[in-house]
Amino acid sequence: MNKSNIAFVNLHAHSVAGSPFDALGYPQEHMDFAYENGCDALALTDHGNMNGLAYQVLHAKKMLEEGKNFKPIFGVEAYFLPSIKSWREEYESVKADKKRKREIQKQTGMSIEAEGDSKKATNVLNRRRHLILLAQNETGLKNIFAMISKSYSEENFYRYPRVDYELLSQHNEGVIAASACLGGVYAGNYWENRDEGEEAVLDAMRETTKRMVDIFGDRWYAEIQWKSSPEQHDLNKYIIKMKEEFGIQIISTADSHYPNQQAWKDRELYKRLGWLGKGSPEWLSSELPIDVEEVGYELYPKNGDQMWESYKHYSEKVGVDYSDELVMESITNTYDIAHKRIENFMPDTKVRLPDFVVPAGKTATQTLTAFCLEGLRKLGFHEDKEYVERLKEELLVIDDRGFSKYFLTMKAIADAATATQLAGPGRGSAAGSLVAYVLGITQVNPIKYGLLFSRFLRKDATDYPDIDYDVSDPMALKEELAEKWGSTTVVPISNFNTLQLRSLIKDISKFYDVPFVEVNTVTSRMLAEATPLAKKANGIKSGVYAPTFEEVMEYSESLRKYLQKYPEIEKHVNVLYGQVRSTSRHAGGVVVGEDLDKHMPLINSGGTTQTPWSEGQNVRHLEPMGFIKFDILGLASLRMMETAIRHILKRHHNLSKPTFDDVREYYQKNLHPDVINFDDQKVYKNIFHKGKWAGIFQFTEAGAQSFCVKAKPKSIIDIAAITSIYRPGPLGADVDKLYVEARENPHNIEYAHDLVKENTKETYGFLIFQEQIAKLAHELGENISLDDGNLLRKLLTKKGTGKVDKKKEGIRKRFIKGSESKGLSEYEAQKLWQKFEYFSGYGFNKSHAVGYSILSYQCAWLLNYYPAEWMAAFLDKEPESRKELAIGIAKRFGFNIVPLDINHSGEVWEIADDDSTLIQPLTSIKGLGDAAIKQIIDNRPFENVEDFLFNEDITYSKLNKKSIDVLARSKALLPLMDERFSGTKHFWMSIAGDRPKNKKKFIENIELYEPEKDFSSDEQVNHLSELIGIFPFHLVVDETISNELERMRVPPLGNWDQDIGVAWFVPREIIPKKTKNNKTYWIIKATDNTSANTTIKCWGVREKDRIYVNRPYIAKLDFSEQWGYSARSVANFKLLG
Repeated sequence: MNKSNIAFVNLHAHSVAGSPFDALGYPQEHMDFAYENGCDALALTDHGNMNGLAYQVLHAKKMLEEGKNFKPIFGVEAYFLPSIKSWREEYESVKADKKRKREIQKQTGMSIEAEGDSKKATNVLNRRRHLILLAQNETGLKNIFAMISKSYSEENFYRYPRVDYELLSQHNEGVIAASACLGGVYAGNYWENRDEGEEAVLDAMRETTKRMVDIFGDRWYAEIQWKSSPEQHDLNKYIIKMKEEFGIQIISTADSHYPNQQAWKDRELYKRLGWLGKGSPEWLSSELPIDVEEVGYELYPKNGDQMWESYKHYSEKVGVDYSDELVMESITNTYDIAHKRIENFMPDTKVRLPDFVVPAGKTATQTLTAFCLEGLRKLGFHEDKEYVERLKEELLVIDDRGFSKYFLTMKAIADAATATQLAGPGRGSAAGSLVAYVLGITQVNPIKYGLLFSRFLRKDATDYPDIDYDVSDPMALKEELAEKWGSTTVVPISNFNTLQLRSLIKDISKFYDVPFVEVNTVTSRMLAEATPLAKKANGIKSGVYAPTFEEVMEYSESLRKYLQKYPEIEKHVNVLYGQVRSTSRHAGGVVVGEDLDKHMPLINSGGTTQTPWSEGQNVRHLEPMGFIKFDILGLASLRMMETAIRHILKRHHNLSKPTFDDVREYYQKNLHPDVINFDDQKVYKNIFHKGKWAGIFQFTEAGAQSFCVKAKPKSIIDIAAITSIYRPGPLGADVDKLYVEARENPHNIEYAHDLVKENTKETYGFLIFQEQIAKLAHELGENISLDDGNLLRKLLTKKGTGKVDKKKEGIRKRFIKGSESKGLSEYEAQKLWQKFEYFSGYGFNKSHAVGYSILSYQCAWLLNYYPAEWMAAFLDKEPESRKELAIGIAKRFGFNIVPLDINHSGEVWEIADDDSTLIQPLTSIKGLGDAAIKQIIDNRPFENVEDFLFNEDITYSKLNKKSIDVLARSKALLPLMDERFSGTKHFWMSIAGDRPKNKKKFIENIELYEPEKDFSSDEQVNHLSELIGIFPFHLVVDETISNELERMRVPPLGNWDQDIGVAWFVPREIIPKKTKNNKTYWIIKATDNTSANTTIKCWGVREKDRIYVNRPYIAKLDFSEQWGYSARSVANFKLLG
């Protein structure tokens, strides 16, 4: 550790957590360096937010545990304006000015500090000044939280969040304020008035000082800094005059922006990365500086001695004299503020869940118990001893852990959800909770399926439960909850996206003038090179695997050579990888708690209020800070079920416009897990055995489909086993093949003990579910509880450490001893333990598997009994990228697809009266908006094209030229084309290409464009495939070609037969690539009439070689599981027709 002779604490510091593309390094890196550099405290003051506070708090606690005496100081560098009201009036005037309105930019993502812009910004849209705010105590921290939350409100926010004098007056208690940097409040007075002379600057600064002293009293500090900029020293001199006139105290700060002295160049590069693609601003050179002197300042967490050296160095360089005594005082003042004026405190991290879920006069546990008993009675299990005892046991654990209010909040969410949309049966380990079942949070009876509560919540658990909740429309539910409970009660969780390896290498290489081809060659190969070696190193034999940053750096030969050639790039990559790139919203997570704006500093990203901290795989900040995440997730299968039920109600129950209440009633009577017949073998045989796959949940991949057909499930547990096995680990160990063999020959299965048979008979002797290991350990071992068994499941998957091995060995000894007492030999017991170890890496959560298998069965039931209704729902749900494939599936099921028709196509796929014809909707046309569709539906049928083009009831600003264009080119208007038109292009030009404004012009168009005739075959192919996502094979593969292919028995590529080795297809796109040896090959994206979209690699491509898109080819191909389809040369291709 360094030692400093001068006492100093940096009260102005930035981190990448809250100052992206301006600061570098996470708070913990800054704190560690400051400590090693001889400081015992550090303030974090990111730009306009406190996104780094959770990092700061958690690391401070860690440092304390390590015996490091280090004080975190919580603060922000706020964006300030004297009056938000005045600024808002100016802003609104800009919005009203048509000439200036275009200056207003759409609000997207996070705010990025524009360093030079903030110093001199006079444009009303970007105007703001910096202001340091530091929390003296808990009261001050909550006041800063409130100001930040308010600064991001619509009234205060445009590109940057803003506070003003009024807000400071309301929330200044417990807050210390300082004037900040060259972008600060005093600096604003300087920049705005310096052309008017010294007295104008001083007058403005006097006014600022009076206002700030009125608000903060002696908690207002003037801040000076040490840089090579002459303007900085001008400002310093003016600030010293404020001290002389008003007696305010001065502080010197390091204004640190990176975590150590060596990181200055990485920070300069990182700043420039933030402006890539946007055009570098005037104040930022596109060239990287040569050394730190060229930059003009050093912004790392300095100690007191280093601050003094900076003062001496830069004042001498600029030629400005100061009083040494005054400067020394400004440095040591910071230490006094940090330790005498700011309390040693941590934020209040007690858990905050809403009080409104608990009725007045009741406790959370009393309320929860009452709801559970009521639910148990409704389900008819209130007199069943097993259910009553299980419920008591769960409630005791929940109460003991203090989780009652969590379950009440989750119930309130579930109640709100099921009033307006379908919810999933259950997801994750929560399906093992009887409390969740009787409350209606899940629909899975855990006792019926042998699901364990201990898998969900152990008695010794300290973390809150994590219930993932599936609904059909999560965004609608979250908006509904926010409207019902308040926007500061239900707040979406932020995600902080980081710089990733591929794009980072490409972007950094631009600054070192590396040829694009060179860097692109490396980045396109590195994952392919690293992945097989990384999988091998981790013992993974199959399945998708994403290598880590470290693994790519280690195992990619091309990348290693590249970084050896450009060592500076490697240095930057190692520092910048993982730094913040952007802010987004968590897929499903929200925090629920009252007045969250008072307990956390809420931010705004892309127009949405969000949490300042995140919770996920990489960071876990919300729960440690006292805020519980609720995951509300969307499942397309639930939307499909809702749509299918609406079709059923319309077609079979005479409900022309079924409401959601109707949909819910149908679901409750026919599809709810408590009423649906899970033993209906017709469903298993017709769907799962025959492989009739159309949107069946969990069975959209060919591999899963094939495995299921071989395994032939006959129960929910069978489906659960199949989906649990179909994962990389079990597949790599050939568990799928062994499982099918065991099902076919159950008489060959040997069970070591009756308890083993009892627990594994349903999975044919395999330990497929994690709960099986826990139960067997509990039932066979000595004094091993179910909690211990669940702990064992976790311990077996962890790599050995002394602590883990000790716990594991203790349970192993008790297991062996208990097993021997129950009749197993030591050898048999040890063999069973080894089986535990082997399958622990492959075991899956049974609760989750059962919950999701129920949803798979519900989909299959609908497909089996209502195929047309399910198929229409399936086509509606599939995204554009898979629409063609979905239509191909519908055709294979025997459905006819009716082309688009302006008079009959609706908003969703409809079913004709013959039960076998599906009518394509207008919503499937790209570029046709909802407003245009409404105009069409409200005013049809159209007798002729004039009735469509010149209809007095149609608002043509909504059904505009673009809409008519896509309607014509997609052939939706074809039924209105009559004998006046010589072809489709003539028709299009007359009505859309040259949109007539009146009937006279329309008649002129008909005559003028008559020579246009029809669109060419290529034009028609492009129109249909681009606009409606369906490739028109009838235009490419005519009857003659079809007959010839059938005669030769050549299959389409989607029905590839390895024995034949030849297939036909239509190339849609050809992408040239280079091999390691710089030889050209092609990636050919192809399709066929099975709607399969396939990629073919064609090697040995010569300059003269040609393959035409949108033409049918037959080719001799090679195929392997690893590399897919390939052809040795273009000579393998033959153009048909």
